[in-house]
Amino acid sequence: MNEIFKQQVWEITKLVPKGRVTSYGAIAKAVGFPNHSRHVGKAMGGCPPDVPAHRVISSSGTLSVPEFQKKLEAEGIVVENFRIKDFKKLFWDPLNEL
Repeated sequence: MNEIFKQQVWEITKLVPKGRVTSYGAIAKAVGFPNHSRHVGKAMGGCPPDVPAHRVISSSGTLSVPEFQKKLEAEGIVVENFRIKDFKKLFWDPLNEL
């Protein structure tokens, strides 16, 4: 994974509005690599503090990092059993919303 890919992933992630979530796969598609959701996950693992990594979750609506639950709840997102309640309603698709 190169630095340009990471930078693109982080820039898209910075655009996810507060109180909304997106998925690793949606970001991968937005940066032109639709089959690289795992690489997005790896890029998020080392992201700078100004990147809201807590807003990026699995496509099933499940938190990949349980510690992010508090940050999401602070933004008004309801999490039950590590799943986003109303996931489809809160989902932010960069391809449709940018």
